[in-house]
Amino acid sequence: MTTCPLCLNDRICDYWEDKVRCYLHCPCCDLVFVPEEYLLSAADEKAEYDKHENTLDDPGYLKFLSRTYQHILQRTPKGSCGLDYGCGPAPALAHFLSHHERQMSVFDIFYAPDESVFQHTYDFITCTEVIEHIVNTHDTILHWLQMLDKSSGLIAIMTKRVTELDAFKQWHYKNDPTHIRFFSRSTFEWIAEHWSLTADFPEKDVVLLSRN
Repeated sequence: MTTCPLCLNDRICDYWEDKVRCYLHCPCCDLVFVPEEYLLSAADEKAEYDKHENTLDDPGYLKFLSRTYQHILQRTPKGSCGLDYGCGPAPALAHFLSHHERQMSVFDIFYAPDESVFQHTYDFITCTEVIEHIVNTHDTILHWLQMLDKSSGLIAIMTKRVTELDAFKQWHYKNDPTHIRFFSRSTFEWIAEHWSLTADFPEKDVVLLSRN
């Protein structure tokens, strides 16, 4: 039986099918996702990431990340502790925030797999262009919340959002074989309600989830 990787609902609907994969839809949390049989092996997944050429001194990449880090700087004081989850081989976001007096730790299942960072509590967690790759969505969000400050923690997520089916059919974002989970605004609103968070949408591809 197929269940939603976010809300664990088992009432799943067909959403769309192209020449490469099919996509399912959860009517409970509005998540669109790829069935398990289309998931890449760990080796094939890493091979796709190794093709990326993002670097710490790439101005275009830093401008792209600014849609997230500007809101982190506005909403966290100097000295705050942050975890960049899914930092990739060039942790540019963590590097930039460190220069702005945030104490940063990093984790990436392929490039920075030190799980000792999970033993700490953080004021904020960043996840830029990563959540769409994560298989166990529900458990990962729950894990973030366990590491987050209980009174004022912030999760900043950057991912392109699903709008409606006709746009999805032509959407280049779905064609990346490592993109397996697709979130709409209402999906993030479901996450916020389910885990008693507040959801803010300051950019078209950024959501800020904070403790109420």
